[in-house]
Amino acid sequence: MGGEQDQRGEATRAFGIVGLGQMGGNIARQALAKGFRVAGQTRGDPPADLVEAGMVALRDPAGFRAALDPPRLVLLWVPAGPVVDTVLEAVAAALEPGDVIADGGNSYWGDSIRRQARLAERGLGFVDLGTSGGLSGARDGACFMAGGEEAAVARLEAICRALAVPGGFVHAGGPGTGHHVKLVHNGIEFGMLQAIAEGYALLRHHDAPLDIQATLECWRHGSVIRSWLVDLLAQAHGGDPGLDRAESGFVEDTGEVNWLVMDAIRKEVPVPVIAQSVMQLLASRHAPRDRDDARAIIAMRHGFGGHPHGPEDSIARERRVGRVGPLRDPNADRRA
Repeated sequence: MGGEQDQRGEATRAFGIVGLGQMGGNIARQALAKGFRVAGQTRGDPPADLVEAGMVALRDPAGFRAALDPPRLVLLWVPAGPVVDTVLEAVAAALEPGDVIADGGNSYWGDSIRRQARLAERGLGFVDLGTSGGLSGARDGACFMAGGEEAAVARLEAICRALAVPGGFVHAGGPGTGHHVKLVHNGIEFGMLQAIAEGYALLRHHDAPLDIQATLECWRHGSVIRSWLVDLLAQAHGGDPGLDRAESGFVEDTGEVNWLVMDAIRKEVPVPVIAQSVMQLLASRHAPRDRDDARAIIAMRHGFGGHPHGPEDSIARERRVGRVGPLRDPNADRRA
């Protein structure tokens, strides 16, 4: 019994990651710095600094079986879409019943319900793990929103709490709820970005001289609208890194808030602010170069998530293919 307890204790301090890009790589860096044992696999060569920090670099997902003690936990940070199913199949083939896989990306919640059911047939747990906090959050303390069965979420809760800011973990509910609440979060984010950016545009077009930088700095301290987004806008307006990098005014995104608006229409829940923020984002792709609100949104999004300053083909592709299954309630047939 003691040996089994030791093995399980060791397992809770070790996990795997597929996808060592901006988010997955920073999660790995934080975990290694906190004494976790991390086995990582990514497309191409793994980041050298992670290997130097002690990460076990794997050539393919099959390596997780030998690299991790059961019950194993493997986290995915890959773009939403068919690639998630491809990676899930490869990882699942390497694991054993009782092991757990979590999707930390921005997959559609309906896809996550279907994936959970498919893996459950093989005795594997699945958690849809909405992740917020941007690149700095992944490195220094994130916010995690988990959806899944109790046993599967329990397998990763301690690890997530160790990698989150205090209070930055919630088991939101059953399968699909982690990605659903993250989707709602992203919709709220869009509305906040649009409101702040429109206010910034009004400051820029005031009829008399106005100290915009000092105003933004003031808003950061004690105002009702103080927030990380206002912090980022103040930094960008002050030239770090500067709004002038967003010359095109083209706001790029992966399209998941479009799903939220369509969900809201299907559920007959009015979301006018979120819906209008999506329309304004689309308008940025056809607008003149001098739109101050679009440039402000680009600067804030780059600040928290490293999002591009203009069009990017890989992100546009994810917008087209990110949702795999139909936009409908996967439980509808069960209730009928």
